[in-house]
Amino acid sequence: MTTYPTASARTSLRRANLLPWPLALAVLVLVGFSTPVSSAEVPRVLAPGTLPKDARLEPLKDLDGYFPFTPSPTPEEWAKRAARVRRQLLVALGLWPMPTKSPLNAVIHGKIDLGDYTVEKVCFESLPGFYVTGSLFRPKGRSGRLPGVLCPHGHWEDGRFYDVGPERIRAQIVAGEERFENGGRNPLQSRCVQLARMGCVVFHYDMIGYADSQQIPQSLAHGFAKQRPEMNTLQNWGLFSPQAEEHLQSVMGLQTFDSIRALDFLISLPDVDPDRIAVTGASGGGTQTFVLCAIDPRPAVAFPAVMVSTAMQGGCTCENACDLRVRTGNVEFAALFAPKPLGMTAANDWTKEMPTKGFPELKRHFAMLGAPENVQLTPLLQFGHNYNYVSRAAMYRWLNQHLKLGYHDPIVEQDYPRLTGAELTVWDARHPRPEGGPDLERKLLRWLTDDARTQLAQDQDSLDRFRQIFGGAVDVLIGRSLSEVGPVEWNIKTKTDRGDYLQMSGLLRNIAHREELPIVFLYPKQWQGQTVIWLTGNGKAGLYDADGSVRPEIQKLLQARATVVGVDLFEQGEFLADGNGVAETRRVRNPREAAAYTYGYNDTLFAQRVDDILTVISYVKHSERTSKEIDLAGLDGAGPWAAAARAQAGAAVGRAAVDTGGFRFGKIQAIHDVNFLPGGAKYGDLPGLLALGVPGRLWLAGEGAEPPALLKRLYALADAGPNLMVFRGAGDQVAAGAAAWLAAP
Repeated sequence: MTTYPTASARTSLRRANLLPWPLALAVLVLVGFSTPVSSAEVPRVLAPGTLPKDARLEPLKDLDGYFPFTPSPTPEEWAKRAARVRRQLLVALGLWPMPTKSPLNAVIHGKIDLGDYTVEKVCFESLPGFYVTGSLFRPKGRSGRLPGVLCPHGHWEDGRFYDVGPERIRAQIVAGEERFENGGRNPLQSRCVQLARMGCVVFHYDMIGYADSQQIPQSLAHGFAKQRPEMNTLQNWGLFSPQAEEHLQSVMGLQTFDSIRALDFLISLPDVDPDRIAVTGASGGGTQTFVLCAIDPRPAVAFPAVMVSTAMQGGCTCENACDLRVRTGNVEFAALFAPKPLGMTAANDWTKEMPTKGFPELKRHFAMLGAPENVQLTPLLQFGHNYNYVSRAAMYRWLNQHLKLGYHDPIVEQDYPRLTGAELTVWDARHPRPEGGPDLERKLLRWLTDDARTQLAQDQDSLDRFRQIFGGAVDVLIGRSLSEVGPVEWNIKTKTDRGDYLQMSGLLRNIAHREELPIVFLYPKQWQGQTVIWLTGNGKAGLYDADGSVRPEIQKLLQARATVVGVDLFEQGEFLADGNGVAETRRVRNPREAAAYTYGYNDTLFAQRVDDILTVISYVKHSERTSKEIDLAGLDGAGPWAAAARAQAGAAVGRAAVDTGGFRFGKIQAIHDVNFLPGGAKYGDLPGLLALGVPGRLWLAGEGAEPPALLKRLYALADAGPNLMVFRGAGDQVAAGAAAWLAAP
């Protein structure tokens, strides 16, 4: 039976909890808080039916959650935070490293002269065989290099070809949203015309699946709803598949890279001043605006309209990617542009609370960076979601001021001859529409996979470079480093004398993250300073046989006078109300089967379990002042978690015994697999995680007779070959072999 402390012992117990646990043990022995064992059993910390008080058991966060921004107190602290968030953006979007920029092979044709400006048709390759299409607006009668404006459009029907129609435009005119019956029918085109008339070169480009960009259809890029079995393959996979997610390949990533290449194209024009570039779009175009401006240093002015908000973060699949908004959000993404000029609008939509939630923090942020005048919000809450005439007027004023266009306020938009889709289309007999469809989709992702593999192979020639690129990515995928664990509290529940060792059970509470772990310490009375954290697929029950007796391999470690720690990681052991294992991970209520709707806002179960291991390591490291060495064992399904924890813990772990069982992220075939980790396959897969532990001592099982080539290469590069031991046994030999290696001096 589980035995709880008597009332007379609880005061001593509270005192003991303030001490490192070896000293706590001594106190407890002196006061008599020791329960002789009457029958062996797996210790339970909580009463049956009681779950740990853990924040992760609360409902998952989704795109409609609350995403506040807390400004950093100093520029130095912000620089660190900004670097971390920017890296998160790049990793999540599949841009770490940046895909190779192949030749644009740009074609500009079909000039239309409209008096004081011209419109030309543009197509170029953002990736080999994958085209960006759009309209190029140029002012006439201007000399020298001119400001450039990049215009992503957002989710208006037909995008660049949008036409609100004759009836709706009249209603908008009456409501004060638009001024002109003809030109106002395409508000996206309206801003391009007016900016060209103000002396800017404007490139208005298609989002994937809109207007002339049909190689990946809108029904897939923006309307994906169900997993496609024919695309969920281990080779030649498609978008939204487990393999695409494991390689961080997404529509949002493709669209963001298109925006980067659109900026490349605009700046390449001989009449464009590369130092005076602005980006503006609304809705989904607003998302592309602040994301591009967060990761690319070239824009000088940004104006994302009706999108920056602490509320809804973007409902489309093209605005979501795994890992993207875990512990961050759109307001912070916009803040990455500071101190450069950032203008915004709000409307009667999810941005309506920006005047009181989000914008005050941005004002403090810009003031802290010495540029309080460089951020502006124009709240137009009388209008619904829009980029209407009134909103555009706020944008013209902002760009006029910060691009130094020289116009006097107010700038009044004029009517213009609106061009139809038939007049704007890039494709004609001389410029045929490129092929698309499933084959192009597979080919594109294959190219991205091979390109990333080639680039990442070059980062394996230097340990520093490997840790920067591979380690920087893994830090995002896991989401927490050892230094970010925070304070951990040990709350002992029971202590049992088992002869040569003491068995203590209790809870580890991670205060900052509101996490709670049922845990057991097996402490030899003649402890020599070694602590082994023993991880299995069964949690702390993995220390015991079916009859509750300590397993032989654990007994071997205790005989070697090592403390052994067993822990129920998240959704193991006492986290399971019904006692059954977890077959699938949780998901948000969004019915669309895109992984990003869950994992763009929440850590994966894999990452959460790694976080738990880091909590245990941190507690042992900081609370056990006499520990000489902390070792880690990951067996029976726990090998991948142990590998990732070792990668994040660095030198805090002395030795690691890892049985991989041959596991690879690249073989996962379901987005709700318990070991699903977006990006896990991209950065060397499991061998990449193991290699981040170089030059630490590693005992490796489950990989056959030879270690993975990447691991062997990195150990050789570190001149630490003897620190890598490959175990060739299998079955019951694995646990015994790991224990023998860890028990050895």
